[in-house]
Amino acid sequence: MPNPTCRITGVALWFLPVTTRVPLKFGTEALTSVTCARVRLTVQGPDGRSASGWGETPLSVQWVWPSPMPYAPRHQALQEFCRRLAQAWNAFDESGHPMRLGNAFNDSELTRLQARFNTERSATGLEPLPHLAALVCNSAFDIALHDAFGQLLGQTAFGILQPGVWTETLDQYLTPSTDSGVCFQGQPLSRFLLPERRNSLEAWHLVGGLDPIDASELNGSEPHDDHPVLLADWIVRDGLRCLKIKLRGNDADWDYQRLVRVGRLGLPLGVTDLTADFNCTVRDPAYVCGILDQLEHDHPDLSRALTYVEQPFPYDLEAHPIPVHEVSRRKPLFLDESAHDWRLVRLGRELGWTGVALKTCKTQTGALLSAAWAQAHGLQLMVQDLTNPRLAQIPHCLLAAHLPTLRGVETNAMQFYPAASDLEATVHPGLYRRRDGRVDLTTLTGAGFGYAGAETVRELPAPAMALGDAPGA
Repeated sequence: MPNPTCRITGVALWFLPVTTRVPLKFGTEALTSVTCARVRLTVQGPDGRSASGWGETPLSVQWVWPSPMPYAPRHQALQEFCRRLAQAWNAFDESGHPMRLGNAFNDSELTRLQARFNTERSATGLEPLPHLAALVCNSAFDIALHDAFGQLLGQTAFGILQPGVWTETLDQYLTPSTDSGVCFQGQPLSRFLLPERRNSLEAWHLVGGLDPIDASELNGSEPHDDHPVLLADWIVRDGLRCLKIKLRGNDADWDYQRLVRVGRLGLPLGVTDLTADFNCTVRDPAYVCGILDQLEHDHPDLSRALTYVEQPFPYDLEAHPIPVHEVSRRKPLFLDESAHDWRLVRLGRELGWTGVALKTCKTQTGALLSAAWAQAHGLQLMVQDLTNPRLAQIPHCLLAAHLPTLRGVETNAMQFYPAASDLEATVHPGLYRRRDGRVDLTTLTGAGFGYAGAETVRELPAPAMALGDAPGA
């Protein structure tokens, strides 16, 4: 029986602003507001039936495009690129399964669109749009495609990956490393998904570089609302056991002291796992090794609690092919910003990385293919947050729920803009508030991503673009 297929018949795009409750530091910049790109994509099956799906992604400028260039022109460029993506998806005259369509768009259309966009920018002396930024813009469209196809078939967004629905195998998409003995011939993607979705996930809390650890760091600008400010209060209220600690990567003493302070505060309160995120600012593996060795020598209990290290080095692996075996010999070392697709995961493995931090903001299609390649080659998995509010939280948590992550999922939108998801939380209360250190996914039911009305609970403004069969076009 041939694969069920669809073709795209309409696209609508919205830009939804969100203001943070407290600032979130990315590298040398702080995020105080973000614009979410929300997409509604309409597909049609061979029998003429149509369905619509939804996707949403925060356009986190400081994360996707670190640069001395002012924020405003980068933000404007991301929105303009989203508009061009809407036109390109509406004109994408292909039929197929979302994995095939999403992969083809990522490999061809997105690359060409980004090249044209950057040629125009270069002609006027503007900095080029990074590929990570292009992927994040594209992810809302790709997520909406998976949701729409699930709606069309009455299947979940992961049910459409089962061999009874999608009969292609991974050898048509992935190439193994020559030294691995791995063979993708005849292997379905579903082999690398959990047999049953998890409905409860351990939640990782983000300790940002600007977050106060104790009362001595309060300066009077903190919000006065129903949510904690100090780390100890977050741990106690949400029952947290896992803390991800943002570090600077250019101040070894500050980074080491930050690890120790957070660990010394957290472990007596029930925290069991820590991870260190150096934000791509380190250039020499000896910097990270020195901190890890000092921690092991001075605080072996904190060293044992440090579960893994996340992306210390510049995210362009091809421009900065730094061998990292000495770091990964000490602790599991996870690609994050570098893991654009499975080809870069392959390069990372050659350089010594041992894990991959997946994100739906690099497209659902790409995350699934990277997850399969990584597992086949013995790499560990995590699913990391882009501070996902509203609809963006749902595919993010579902990805983690279907994969054997090292431990749960990072989820921190409730720290930095909890009010942004108030309406969606009326539909999925367990997903936007951490209880006993976990998030609850049991309300995510039905076709596609199981939004179950969360996609319509918010009154939207007029779309920025509406094309083809999209409402309002």
